[in-house]
Amino acid sequence: MISVIDCGGANLQSVTYAIDKLEIEYKICKTKKDVKNSKAILLPGVGAAKNVMNNLKKQDLVESIKNYSNPILGICVGMQIFYEFSEEEDTECLGILPGTIKKFVNSDLTIPHMGWNKVMFEDGSFSDCNGYYYFANSYYAEISKSTFAKTKYGIKFSSCVNKDNFYGVQFHPEKSSVNGMKFLNSFFSML
Repeated sequence: MISVIDCGGANLQSVTYAIDKLEIEYKICKTKKDVKNSKAILLPGVGAAKNVMNNLKKQDLVESIKNYSNPILGICVGMQIFYEFSEEEDTECLGILPGTIKKFVNSDLTIPHMGWNKVMFEDGSFSDCNGYYYFANSYYAEISKSTFAKTKYGIKFSSCVNKDNFYGVQFHPEKSSVNGMKFLNSFFSML
């Protein structure tokens, strides 16, 4: 059973719709017991890092997520909260990955970064997923040793990160058509 954490993100329905299309069994969860008994976790997020972190604290899920040992996929803000800190509303995050999520500041760019952009994977298990994905973000993760895919929007940034069992994507696979489904299939094939 896959657990999709309801942490207040506006993309919960589109994420569950994508999982339905893949015919993968899941449940929407808000409790530690649901998290503990799942084969994998999806942490969707659209909105503000502070809101997502506050919801996870209210649901008493912070430590359960940090100590989770099966694959976990954070989407958009769900990825950003894996870091120590976000400049968005000066938010302390989970601290799984070192570093700070930063705001795009290039005055030549339209912020938020919205629409289709190219993602180039460096990880062998996702190498056939190269292509265009849908983004909607004003904040980004810098390139680091956790980066396994990059995207350029004024600067190059981490569009996918990984540390141990924690995977994060800045793009929205659930809104990224064929490539998004291919990515989700690759992630779920690890289970």
